[in-house]
Amino acid sequence: MGKTKFILLILGLIIVSCSSDNKVISNSATMKNINYFALGDSYTIGQSVCEKCRFPIQLQDSIKKYIDSNDTFSTQIIAQTGWTTTNLKNAIATANPSSNYDFVTLLIGVNNQYQNKPFSIYEQEFPELVNQAITFAKGNKNNVIIISIPDYAFTPFGNGSMTISNEIDLYNSFAENYCNENNITFVTITDITRLGLSQPNLVATDGLHPSELAYSKFVERILPIAKMKLGL
Repeated sequence: MGKTKFILLILGLIIVSCSSDNKVISNSATMKNINYFALGDSYTIGQSVCEKCRFPIQLQDSIKKYIDSNDTFSTQIIAQTGWTTTNLKNAIATANPSSNYDFVTLLIGVNNQYQNKPFSIYEQEFPELVNQAITFAKGNKNNVIIISIPDYAFTPFGNGSMTISNEIDLYNSFAENYCNENNITFVTITDITRLGLSQPNLVATDGLHPSELAYSKFVERILPIAKMKLGL
């Protein structure tokens, strides 16, 4: 082989090698790692439904349909049945979560009402929890979704109690007004749960919490907003 042909061959191999490396770097750069953080109580942990039936996991699975197969999606949940705003704050302090989540949902307050806590506690602690959610969402309030409190009056347990409904309205009105005043996304799902007595399949077998079907209807409302926030 002549010297000129040898040099050209070597140059060709170098060019091919560089092109291949650039392609790998390019593909790696476009991969997304989406992190979702769900904060709440029994309505977030999914009391009386299966693990995959709870709304954060249904939301996760729905979003996965819109991302590339190479992308990753992880969900962290801090929630427990019976938690008030105070309980959630304490749990967050113990867990000390990071602040690199792509979006965060918060659904809290029903146990303040159920346990007859002074409404002033919610007035103080709900904004604090919202601000913590913003911190976890990379400090960007546009990455936060607040979800209204379901109305358990429309379950066999609640037995159509107007007192419960009126009190739930009070909590939701405060939360929605706070979110509107601060340009934070608020999604209402309460009306879905108020069909629970006329549509028993929206209530879990415990006669109190939402069913898998009800949570799927929550996700139908949350999904378009979450997609928009994630740029999907």
